[in-house]
Amino acid sequence: MSDVPEIRGFFDDQTNTITYLIWDPQSRQAVVIDPVLDYDPVDGTVDTQSAERVLEAVAANRLTVTHVLETHAHADHLSAAPLFKAKTGARIGIGAKIRDVQKVFRPMFSADDLKVDGSDFDLLLNDGDRIALGELEIEVIATPGHTAADVSYRVGDAVFVGDTLFMPDYGTARTDFPGGDARQLYRSIQKLLALPPDTRLYMCHDYKAPGRDEYRWETTVADQRRNVHLTACVTEDEFVTMREERDTTLSTPKLLLPSIQVNIRAGRMPPAEENGVSYLRIPVRVKTA
Repeated sequence: MSDVPEIRGFFDDQTNTITYLIWDPQSRQAVVIDPVLDYDPVDGTVDTQSAERVLEAVAANRLTVTHVLETHAHADHLSAAPLFKAKTGARIGIGAKIRDVQKVFRPMFSADDLKVDGSDFDLLLNDGDRIALGELEIEVIATPGHTAADVSYRVGDAVFVGDTLFMPDYGTARTDFPGGDARQLYRSIQKLLALPPDTRLYMCHDYKAPGRDEYRWETTVADQRRNVHLTACVTEDEFVTMREERDTTLSTPKLLLPSIQVNIRAGRMPPAEENGVSYLRIPVRVKTA
């Protein structure tokens, strides 16, 4: 019996996000990690083409999807988790500290319908929790820092790290969103780097590092020990200084405001108004000198 899962990544070139389909080759039970819902911010339309590609692979491989797992509440794409739940009956899971994220953003968007107990999700996951995947097992690893609720998922010899790390030639996650913490991020990275050197690590995004012409999203613990942001910083304090200074230079993700509103609701749109239309809210702030 093999403890190595089958893994297929689906790259979305609009958001540079990789959705993963992982399954146990014996039972053919599967999970989907970080599914993307296509969203056009210009005209407010959503589409399911990215998710349908994954569902086609599910059907072609005769898989049963048991869970949709989010590594965190994403700020760069809308989640397609509800579509997978509707199509397959899969349960939606996320780190239990999503409740802290909900408490931050509920007043920001005046989201009166939103409960801040995480109940939009089916599973609230803590460090060390385990989810059965046929003959395999998924281990939850808390990796806060990018947000307070970030988790990674370990399946056999593979770990899906969300936004904690990028490819070694690109660096590490930003920590300037509410609840982000550069020191926590450093310690989460060290937790991942303590895994066996040949452990496979799968990224949630890739943007191509300078000098690299193709997208990549699979690496190893051994390779990540040479991550450009880690080799440039000898100590934890040096990393924190580098990360916080770098974050001040980064622009706001273009889908931050729509993504957060949807993703803290487990991919659910805000309730429709009397005219039957659902609206996303864009807070307007006046910059001060």
